[in-house]
Amino acid sequence: MADQEEADTRLQLARLRQEHEDYDAAINAMIKVGCDALRIQRMKKKKLAIKDRLTSLEDQMIPDIIA
Repeated sequence: MADQEEADTRLQLARLRQEHEDYDAAINAMIKVGCDALRIQRMKKKKLAIKDRLTSLEDQMIPDIIA
């Protein structure tokens, strides 16, 4: 992975981690307020999609080592 490409990936990882934390905080606030369960479920689904993208990017950062 080239240096610039790696830096871009790390920046994207940081943004996604922050977005994931923001969704977590929003979901917790919605639960405390007693928001509609369907809205909470949709937020959780979006949070899970972000987590999947995070995992995918993290896997790209790890070099393939044949053992």
